[in-house]
Amino acid sequence: MRKVLIITYYWPPAGGAGVQRWLKFVKYLREFGWEPVIYTASNGEAPVIDTSLAQDIPENVEVIKTPIWEPYGVYKKFIGQKKDEKINTGFLTEQQKPKATEKMSVWVRGNFFIPDARKFWVKPSIKYLLNYLNTHPVDAMVSTGPPHSMHLIAMGIKRKTGLPWLADFRDPWTNIDFYKDLMLTSMADKKHRRLEREVLQQADVVTAIGNTLRDELKALGARHAATLTNGYDESDVALKEVQMDERFSLAHIGSLVKSRNHPVLWKALAALVKEHSTLAEHLEIKLVGKVDISVLQSLEEYELMPYLNKIDYLPHDEVIKVQQQSQALLLLLNNTHNAKGILTGKFFEYLSARRPIIGIGATDGDAARVMAETQAGTVSDFDDLEGLKQNILTLFNDYQQNKLTSRSVGIEKYSRKTLTQQLAALLASVVE
Repeated sequence: MRKVLIITYYWPPAGGAGVQRWLKFVKYLREFGWEPVIYTASNGEAPVIDTSLAQDIPENVEVIKTPIWEPYGVYKKFIGQKKDEKINTGFLTEQQKPKATEKMSVWVRGNFFIPDARKFWVKPSIKYLLNYLNTHPVDAMVSTGPPHSMHLIAMGIKRKTGLPWLADFRDPWTNIDFYKDLMLTSMADKKHRRLEREVLQQADVVTAIGNTLRDELKALGARHAATLTNGYDESDVALKEVQMDERFSLAHIGSLVKSRNHPVLWKALAALVKEHSTLAEHLEIKLVGKVDISVLQSLEEYELMPYLNKIDYLPHDEVIKVQQQSQALLLLLNNTHNAKGILTGKFFEYLSARRPIIGIGATDGDAARVMAETQAGTVSDFDDLEGLKQNILTLFNDYQQNKLTSRSVGIEKYSRKTLTQQLAALLASVVE
C-alpha cells in the first residue's frame, strides 16, 4: 500500500463542496492501493459547519492537524462583525450595501495576503511536514486549492525533497471570476501570476475540474495537466423511497452569489405565472443555502416572493434528500468571463438525483457538454428568455401529467469511486 500526503485547508467538520471533493477521494483511495494521510488546519475559518460529513472519513486514517494564524479576527473586528459569525466565500453578501470598511479590507486582502489569508501557515507547515516526513515517509503528495497557499506548502516540500507532487485546482487562480474584484496593484498582480506559474511548472501533474480549466492551466505553464471532475457518491444516493414535492418545485442548492443571479430566470418565471394561472398555483422556488441580497431584490422586483421557499444551509445528507424530492433542479452558472469552464460540484449530485435540470450558462461550456452527454436537462444562454420559458413550460406540462423524470444516462463515469480510480492512476504515474 503506497502512501500519499494530502494537504487541504478544508476538512470536516467544515462543510461545502471544497471539503467533499477530497473527503470522497480519501474515502475510496484504499481500494486502489493508496493509504491517505491528511494534513489540515486545526482551527481554520469555515464558512459552514457540517458534522454529517465526518461519517465518510475512513476508519483509522491519519489526520494531522496544526494550528493556523489567520487575520480573520482582525478583519471581523474591523468591519464590525461578531467573532462567531462566518465569513462568506466568493463575495457573497447578505447586506443591502457593503460597508466601506469591507471594501477596504478586500483591497488589503488582495494586495497584502498573497495568495490568500492562509499565507502565514505556509512556512510553519513546510517546517512541520519536513520533520514529519523524515520519520513517516510517503510516496507522493497532493495539494488542493483554493486556498492556493496549500500549493505553496507542497512546493516548499517539493523543492527540499523532490517528492512527487499532484497539484489539484478546484477553481482557477488568477482567472477566477472575482480576481478583478480584489483591486490588485500591478505589483500584487505580478506576484500572484509568478506564484501560480511556479506551482504549475514544478508540480509533476496538475488536475483540474474540467477541460476548459485544464487547457488554461496548460497554457499558463503546467507540464502535465489532466481533467479530474467532481462527482457523486453512489452510497449517498442509494435508491430510497422519497416523497416528491407536491408543488412544481424548482430548487437551487448551494451558495447563490451575485454572478449566479440571472435576470432571465426571474423574467421567465414572472411571465409564465402571468400567462399560465395553473403554473402560478403550483410554483415553488426553493433556494437552499446562502443567498446574495441581489437575488432577493430580483425576486421582489419580479413579484416572485410569494413563491419563495428559502432554506438555510442543510447537512449534506439532507441536501441529497431535497435534491431527490424536488421536481426540477436549477443549475445557475456564473455569468463571468470564465463561464465556459465552470463545472460545479453540485452539478454531478444533480445528475445522481435523476431530476430534470434547468441550466443557465454558456451553451458551449463544460457543463453544457456534460448535460448533453447525459441527457439530464437543458442549458439556456444568459439572455435566451424565450428558450428558457419553453424549457420550464415543457417540464411543467410533464409535471401536470405525472411524468416528470430525467434519464441521466451514462452518469456512472462520474461516480466518486470511478474518479478515485483515475486519481490513483495519476498518482502512480508520478511515482513510477
